[in-house]
Amino acid sequence: MTTRRMAAMAGTTTQAIYTEFGGKEGIARAMYREGFARLEARMRAVEKTDDPFLDLLQQGRVYRESALSDPHFYDVMFGRPIPQFSPDADDLAISRIAHDLLAADVTRVIATGALAPGADPDEIAQWLWTVVHGVVSLELTGAIEVNADTYDRYLGLSLVGYIAGSAAQH
Repeated sequence: MTTRRMAAMAGTTTQAIYTEFGGKEGIARAMYREGFARLEARMRAVEKTDDPFLDLLQQGRVYRESALSDPHFYDVMFGRPIPQFSPDADDLAISRIAHDLLAADVTRVIATGALAPGADPDEIAQWLWTVVHGVVSLELTGAIEVNADTYDRYLGLSLVGYIAGSAAQH
């Protein structure tokens, strides 16, 4: 993808692209940040219930919905379609917000006693993110077919697997 082609697709000039974004890297940075802003907004829109497990499951669903709704943003957020772009510290801080929202829901699950007291919500959130990211990435590339029920089952198995692995360590 060249800056000239992006400008043509947007119905503008290359100069406008450079003025507004500084080139392809700036466009990628804007897409990266917008992608995480959209994911954060979707995550914050999940209404909390009295069931923290259900809320955690809903966050996993939101992650998938976000990726399927905005695959180009998802690609910039987690791939490297524009090699010149690499997230800087400010970009990574923005991406961390989604992780922190997930960790907060994990903390609520820990409070139920379903996970060992003292379990690390950040570690569990990272585990869950890794699993859902893998499933969604494979789905987006067409490597696997997933429907909502299958996805929910994968999320449940992931959490059960984490609990079992955690129990085996203690």
